[in-house]
Amino acid sequence: MIDKLEFFIALAREQHFGRAAEECGVTQPTLSAGIKQLEDILGVMLVQRGSRFQGLTPEGRQVLDWARRIVGDTRAMREEMRAARHGLSGRIRIAAIPTALAMVPRLTTPFRDKHPGVTFSILSRTSIEVLSLLGNFEIDAGITYLDNEPLGRVTSVPLYAERYQLITAAGNEYSDRDKVTWEEVSTLPLCLLTPDMQNRRIIDQHLADAGVQVRPTLESNSMIVLFSHIRTGKWSSIMPLNLAETFGFAEPIRAIPIVEPDASHNVGLVVARRDPNTTLVQALLDEAMTLAGDFRRQS
Repeated sequence: MIDKLEFFIALAREQHFGRAAEECGVTQPTLSAGIKQLEDILGVMLVQRGSRFQGLTPEGRQVLDWARRIVGDTRAMREEMRAARHGLSGRIRIAAIPTALAMVPRLTTPFRDKHPGVTFSILSRTSIEVLSLLGNFEIDAGITYLDNEPLGRVTSVPLYAERYQLITAAGNEYSDRDKVTWEEVSTLPLCLLTPDMQNRRIIDQHLADAGVQVRPTLESNSMIVLFSHIRTGKWSSIMPLNLAETFGFAEPIRAIPIVEPDASHNVGLVVARRDPNTTLVQALLDEAMTLAGDFRRQS
């Protein structure tokens, strides 16, 4: 039954029989037969069939919610029994928004010091993708904004408040200032994250609130690309204070607080809401709460 539910979850996620079978490590006929057997057990059609995948039936969408819970609970049980026999081990999959990636080692490093049998997979994703991956059990935890867009059914641990700085080369306009307004920043040649990133949507909103609009001269979904262009001295950017501090900007690069308003947005760890959590996820939540205390003491 669990295998059949996992087949069904994979099909709902991939929306393609061949890709779902490949993900599950079985042949396409095996996956199709497993889902047909699941339909026979439940007495309802789950998938709209044709020459290719055409979507889930209304009953299929209901079963999908149950399937995710049942498979999640089964994985949690297996993980807890493994931890009871051998100590905490396994792989933790984390997806983080780009502006939080530089902070991730402050979570993973002390965690692995305590639990050396644990390994990590870290992905860079948009805030929307973080929540989608979490809902589909493709990751164990996400690091994303907590207070700007709806999160859905998650448990969250606030870690730090993201505040914004103008990052620019010495000698550029405003580089000798100790603060700058959002309206002033709008006049500079900016390189920013792409519009699918929540950080960009936040920045656009603060600029709009200041009565200005910006058309960046460069957009990228990579922080490395933005940093490399800032270092040319020809571009400026708007980045969180904690990110600028992590990369240790020094002369000739300056980080200048943006005011009017002095805006901040909470970033934190999110996991799927369940009771109980898996032992790995609970240990990660505990580590996140410790890290949150560290951030509070530093602020």
